[in-house]
Amino acid sequence: MARTRVLLVGAAGRDFHNFNLVYRGDPEYDVVAFTATQIPNIDGRVYPAELAGSLYPEGIPILPESALEELIREHEIDEVVFAYSDVTHEHVMHVGSRALAAGASYRLLSPQLTMLRSSKPVVAICAVRTGSGKSQTTRRVAELLREAGKRVAVLRHPMPYGDLTKQAVQRFERYEDLDAADATIEEREEYEPHLAEGNLVFAGIDYEQILRLAEREADVILWDGGNNDTPFIEPDIHIVVVDPHRPGHELRYHPGETNLRMADVCLVNKMDTATQEGIDAVLNSIRENAPTAKVVLAASPFLIEGDPEEIRGKRVLAIEDGPTLTHGEMTYGAAVLAAKQHGAAELIDRCCPQWGTGGGR
Repeated sequence: MARTRVLLVGAAGRDFHNFNLVYRGDPEYDVVAFTATQIPNIDGRVYPAELAGSLYPEGIPILPESALEELIREHEIDEVVFAYSDVTHEHVMHVGSRALAAGASYRLLSPQLTMLRSSKPVVAICAVRTGSGKSQTTRRVAELLREAGKRVAVLRHPMPYGDLTKQAVQRFERYEDLDAADATIEEREEYEPHLAEGNLVFAGIDYEQILRLAEREADVILWDGGNNDTPFIEPDIHIVVVDPHRPGHELRYHPGETNLRMADVCLVNKMDTATQEGIDAVLNSIRENAPTAKVVLAASPFLIEGDPEEIRGKRVLAIEDGPTLTHGEMTYGAAVLAAKQHGAAELIDRCCPQWGTGGGR
């Protein structure tokens, strides 16, 4: 029987995981290539043979998504599988329309098909959008577990920007481990707060191996999701963070809406800075689309280093979290809100019209 020829459309994360769990050892499929978007300098590389398995002795090429139609025709692709996150439903179907028009079928793999099972209790922290507050929620849940006497292993969503073979399984316990792995600023931003609090952090590419390593050291597995992706590990409790600063987004983005509908707990974050209208809108979405989920209302207070009064009356340069403003499509973040709360006279940033234009970005 001829193998089904597959093109995995991704962004160096979910696509690799889907391949490892569903396609890597299955002789009925031939994954011809990955495509890449969102992350710069990923396309043009190869998913290495050491990770791809015996069916792919030369590895698998990673090619630009912009060439989707050409790749489908040139390689006689039977099936295109969409595998990245934090994009509109419209975007998902634009990619689908391109695939269908070029002659391929189009597929989304179910979360259940791509979740590993653990021998330890699993708590998953996910969200409906990037920048909703997953990281702070994960740290708080980890703190509660530690207070209960549990050893916590935090499994982070992949950020494989370096040597893929070396990054297959990563374990971080000390800051020196980050130095040894040549961790990026983005990785350090996520990992360092966990290390400071005494949590083990695991990440990489092959989450079967990562999970089994973590299980040997931890009492509880804590999945710390990236973007608004669904969990890689099957959770015993699935906490989904919802952002009332972006009401309606919980129903317009993939796979954030999937997370919402799967949630055991919906945590409505940023209650202290959101409008009542935004809060009411997301609560209505939860009631209509996740009626069995428990609802937790959470504040997201700002902690200012030094004296907050030093901000009052000053011109402030706000440096925000990158993914919140890029993937998350926010025009402001915590820095802007903190500056406003503490009486800044002017924000030096043209992207926030409610503050006026103060001197450039």
